[in-house]
Amino acid sequence: MRVFISHSDKDQVWANQIAQRLKEAGLQVWDAADELYPGDNWHLEIGKALAAANAMIVLVSPAAAESKMLREEISYAIGVKKFKDRLIPVIVKPTSKMPWILKTMRPEKGSPEEVSKRIIQRLKASKRPNNRPKISVA
Repeated sequence: MRVFISHSDKDQVWANQIAQRLKEAGLQVWDAADELYPGDNWHLEIGKALAAANAMIVLVSPAAAESKMLREEISYAIGVKKFKDRLIPVIVKPTSKMPWILKTMRPEKGSPEEVSKRIIQRLKASKRPNNRPKISVA
């Protein structure tokens, strides 16, 4: 599974800690800090990474709430079916400016270690094929 981490530069330490644990669990992680270089077309590269991702983690903080790019990434993920149950907000530092929609998605709270464990569990649970009963109409 490919995981996109959306965050503010000010939350890079959290992003690194979560990414490391996800990688150790066998997940592929895309983080702009590791993938983007000066001279790259950042919007294009981020768009490609989002298109290739199966899940998205959003690190929420006051700095993240001010990021236009982060809001665009969230808007994209909300509108794409493949991110259903795989858009996971993580509260790095509480903020009253957190996008309301993220509050409805069971935000994770705790240390990077605790949060990473729960994210891995959530993503594994979402990988199970057909984990909802099929309803047939006769």
